[in-house]
Amino acid sequence: MELTKNIFFNTDKLVENSKVKISYTGKFFQDSSEEVFIHYGFGINWDNVNDIKMEKTELGFQAEIELGEGETFNFCFKNGNDEWDNNEGQNYVFPIEKVQTELLVLEDEPLSLGSPKKLRRSYLWSKKIRLAVYKIITYLPKLISGNYRKKSTNS
Repeated sequence: MELTKNIFFNTDKLVENSKVKISYTGKFFQDSSEEVFIHYGFGINWDNVNDIKMEKTELGFQAEIELGEGETFNFCFKNGNDEWDNNEGQNYVFPIEKVQTELLVLEDEPLSLGSPKKLRRSYLWSKKIRLAVYKIITYLPKLISGNYRKKSTNS
């Protein structure tokens, strides 16, 4: 997905604590620079600043980055001659989405399904209800039509 001219990610949205592959086809790729580094950080204060050398491919310079925590993913590019592509002084800034924790089950926390008595009681009630429904479906039409005969016990 292209988010800005000459910058592509391998995903539709950036999610914290996940890996993302970024491709750059900007001025350093067009100028045939041999080395390009991505300089990046997270949030308004550029926390956890890092530099990674990008791999040159036919499709541009590429790197895989572990996204950290923060509101934004901020980055710019530098070539081997210490020239910068920083979006004309604005840097490249993209929002990071939080992980949806309500769907996660943490391994350290035991799952609680309720007390055994409550489980057994609800299981027994569900069996009773199913048996009652079965009997109604099976015998009610016979009662209505008059085809129901009690078995005689001749001993």
